Amino acid sequence: MMKLKFVFQKLFLSFMAMMLFSAAVCAQKPGSGAPLQEKLLNGLKVLVWNDPSAGKVTVKVRVHSGSAFDPLDKEGMMKLVSESIFPNAATRDFFTDDLGGSLDVSSNYDYIQITATAKTDGFLSMLETLAAAVTNQTIEKDAAEALKAGHLAKLAGLENDASYIADQAVAKRLFGAFPYGRRHLGTIDSVKKIDFVDLRYAKDRFFTADNATIAISGNMNTGLALRAVRRYFGSWLKSDKKIPSTFKQPDEPDTATVEIAMPNITVSQFRYALRSLNRSDKDYPASEILSQILDSRFKTIMNSRDSTVTNSAHILPGAIVFRDAASAGPKNKPLAGIFAAITNDEFQKARSVVLAANSKRAIDELWLDVDTYKFLLADEEQGYQKATLADIQKVADRLSKNTIASATVSPATSAVQKPDR
Repeated sequence: MMKLKFVFQKLFLSFMAMMLFSAAVCAQKPGSGAPLQEKLLNGLKVLVWNDPSAGKVTVKVRVHSGSAFDPLDKEGMMKLVSESIFPNAATRDFFTDDLGGSLDVSSNYDYIQITATAKTDGFLSMLETLAAAVTNQTIEKDAAEALKAGHLAKLAGLENDASYIADQAVAKRLFGAFPYGRRHLGTIDSVKKIDFVDLRYAKDRFFTADNATIAISGNMNTGLALRAVRRYFGSWLKSDKKIPSTFKQPDEPDTATVEIAMPNITVSQFRYALRSLNRSDKDYPASEILSQILDSRFKTIMNSRDSTVTNSAHILPGAIVFRDAASAGPKNKPLAGIFAAITNDEFQKARSVVLAANSKRAIDELWLDVDTYKFLLADEEQGYQKATLADIQKVADRLSKNTIASATVSPATSAVQKPDR
């Protein structure tokens, strides 16, 4: 009897071991959700997905602070910090020519992210190069001036982009001096005020191991990947104190339309915006479905397939922005009735579009978002899957009470204000 009991125990343990092994393998697949996770002693969070079918390895390093932390009158500082990580073309060419991959650095109000790819045999060289770049805090004066000159040239080009100017104008009207009302890229005047000391200070303050997450996915040995991260990123310093993303809430926006004159344009740009939900709000999935419904309604109102509605969520309140371009002015009060009762047909169509789009989202980006925006991935997924018409209507009723800001960029002969520089 004891022998039989021992056999059953052994079979049970073998079965459990097999199940745990299967779960571990599934957890590494990029499409299955949960990655292998580890946190280094310096606070750096590491996420790893092993995918033997992948042709390359992708590494994403995200620093969870963006241009929301730009000092007043020095907007564009965090953008310049992001560009200082790989300031010359030679380093970027190394990823393409030597590693058979690519390199991209992006930034927004909420974070700075490096995305690099390489062939499997160049994986370790990629990690070593990335680690050297993010842990090196040195920014020299000459390099900073070169970065500024290049960025100022880009801004000068954007000053002639009516669509860009309209977007910035309505954001400023909606949020005022609140970070999301100030230009993520900065202005010509603000960037000129930034010096290399500002960039060094920002990098020292925000580029710390405990304010970052690294996500690795592709065809590689997961054990080797974790050992390499410990080796190359283990010396990355952690911060003395956390930098909370808390700001004084913005005042209510002025309802008067901002009118901007621009020369050499023939098509006017019209913008309407209202404050929306932040990414961690439990109703965020419903607001995404609502924005799809609003997009369809706005296209009908404007009789234009080019008219769009976007829902931009951030760490703090985001915005729903209505965009239209036309040679003539829009209809009187174009958003009147935009939040009218939602039909079941509208809900079903919008939900299908949003679910289809979500199915294509990269799993590593979602997990990085979890760290940036502090939400539970399972809760957000359920929010999409279980959303009802009543949920969408509740959010519509909630947002319909928010003040609408507006801005118009028209040919110089019919407008009165010049864009901010």
